Amino acid sequence: MAPRTLGLNAAPLLQISSSSQLKVSRLSGHYVRMEILRSLCLLALAAAAAVSGRRHGASPARGSGQSMYLAPACRAHTASVADFGGVGDGTTSNTAAFRSAVDHLSQYSGEGGGGGMLYVPAGKWLTGPFNLTSHFTLYLHQDAVILGSQDVGEWPIVDPLPSYGRGRDKVGGRFASLIGGSNLTDVVITGSNGTIDGQGAMWWSKFHKNQLKYTRGYLIELMHSDTIYISNLTLLNSPAWNIHPVYSSNIVVQGITILAPTNSPNTDGINPDSCSHVRIEDCYIVSGDDCVAIKSGWDEYGISYGMPSQHIVIRRLTCVSPTSAVIALGSEMSGGIQDVRAEDITAINTESAVRIKTAVGRGAYVRDVFARRMTLTTMKRVFWMTGDYKSHPDDKYDPNAVPVVANISYQDVVATGVYKEAARLQGIQGAPFRGICVANVTADLSKSRKYPWNCADIEGVSANVSPAPCDPLQGAHDGACPFPTDTLPIDQVTVQQCAYDIPATN
Repeated sequence: MAPRTLGLNAAPLLQISSSSQLKVSRLSGHYVRMEILRSLCLLALAAAAAVSGRRHGASPARGSGQSMYLAPACRAHTASVADFGGVGDGTTSNTAAFRSAVDHLSQYSGEGGGGGMLYVPAGKWLTGPFNLTSHFTLYLHQDAVILGSQDVGEWPIVDPLPSYGRGRDKVGGRFASLIGGSNLTDVVITGSNGTIDGQGAMWWSKFHKNQLKYTRGYLIELMHSDTIYISNLTLLNSPAWNIHPVYSSNIVVQGITILAPTNSPNTDGINPDSCSHVRIEDCYIVSGDDCVAIKSGWDEYGISYGMPSQHIVIRRLTCVSPTSAVIALGSEMSGGIQDVRAEDITAINTESAVRIKTAVGRGAYVRDVFARRMTLTTMKRVFWMTGDYKSHPDDKYDPNAVPVVANISYQDVVATGVYKEAARLQGIQGAPFRGICVANVTADLSKSRKYPWNCADIEGVSANVSPAPCDPLQGAHDGACPFPTDTLPIDQVTVQQCAYDIPATN
């Protein structure tokens, strides 16, 4: 039978409703109670497992047989990590096995080679970092767990990103990411809700104690690559950021569950960085930092590299992050950010819904950002714009590099349990943030505030907003904010039904 081609938007949504009977409360420092977090996490995992087959066409492996899954491309050649000496006992290092397996399958990555798929069977597969190849699929069985090695010596040191000029944590290089690759085409990382566990507690402890000489690695980082598809997996306890595509294009991240303690440092969920044509949808994220953070380089290094993040779609995202945002733009945005479209967003006990972070020295722009249909429960503030985010790689930034923030639209938002203020919108003196539109927004504050909106150096309009917005947003308005009606190319990506034979030993 010929492969079946389906639009990605045929997938049912994976979302934890804000109307859930779970009641979220706060401890000191605004962390959710651990028992509530555990319930949320288990609920997310159960939901992901329940819909994984329907959403991605995966049939769980039970003994020998054939399993089906959806991907942009099927592969002609399949190998198991066990074929290369891998041992899934949770204690044996499989770094060499993963690297040998990818190296073997790379022979099929050329034109006409048919591509290769590396199958990770049920088991716990401890490994240090390894890189992928082109026209390649990494597929995890539903009971497969890739574990990040606890041996720091297994993590190579790599150069800092040129658009950052240094590591994010430390000056100089950085630890490689657990799963990486550069200059690749057509890469798929998927499974029947298998798990990648970074075992980050060791890294977080060393970070807090200032015992690391280099910046922590990420769970998945693909650089200078085109056509990336990451779906149907659970990511746990990353050392730092979870998914980091950088200098790449044509990226789909779909049906991913990301879980980390809400006090874990910098465990951002999905961070497109100097990337174009990105689609993030049907994801559930509990983290210690922003659930999605769009970036494009840091100060003079990002300005010099000059590669924006643009044409990004975010749909049906559910976020829990008591100290950070559902969607952040910046603070590293010196290559520019434009055309970001977010809709159907749910947040539970999260610091803010949309946050723009920038500062003098960043340069470039954040413009044409559109968000609508957001349901928010227990928030510090709904909207937050910061024009003086004082975080610089060094003292060489240009004080005349003033960023432009313009054309930001928020509409159809309901927020309950807002415990600080409806919004804090702080632009840059002499360079106000312009073109802000807020419509059909209700923020239910847990305590009455004399000034529920805190605004400076902004310009915009509003309609049907409660509580009443600050004066700079009270211009005449027709009742609706703009939202693009065109279809981006990333929405036209199609997938096909693929099959592979499962070894009888699995």
